[in-house]
Amino acid sequence: MNERSNTTGTGNTRSRRPYRRYYSRPKICQFCTDKSIVIDYKNIDLLRRFVMDDGRIRPRRQTGTCAKHQRKLANAIKRARHLALLPFSSENLR
Repeated sequence: MNERSNTTGTGNTRSRRPYRRYYSRPKICQFCTDKSIVIDYKNIDLLRRFVMDDGRIRPRRQTGTCAKHQRKLANAIKRARHLALLPFSSENLR
C-alpha cells in the first residue's frame, strides 16, 4: 500500500508573504462637518460628485455621507434629473 505523507505539493518550502491589510480612514459626512454646504438641486457641480459615470447615485459606503444627507442628496439629484439639469443615464450610451 501507498502511504500518504502529511505534506502537499512538490515540496517547495517558500515562506508566505504576510498579507497587507488595507485600512481606510473613517468616512465622515462632509455636510455634517461643514454646515455652509447646502444641498440644492441647482448646485450641479456638487451633485455630480455623487453620481457615477453611468448615472447611478453613489451609495453611502462610497461617499461617506450620513443617512439624513444621503436622502437629501438623492432627492436633489432626482429633482435635477427631472428638470434636465443632470442626465438620467450615461451620455456615452447609444
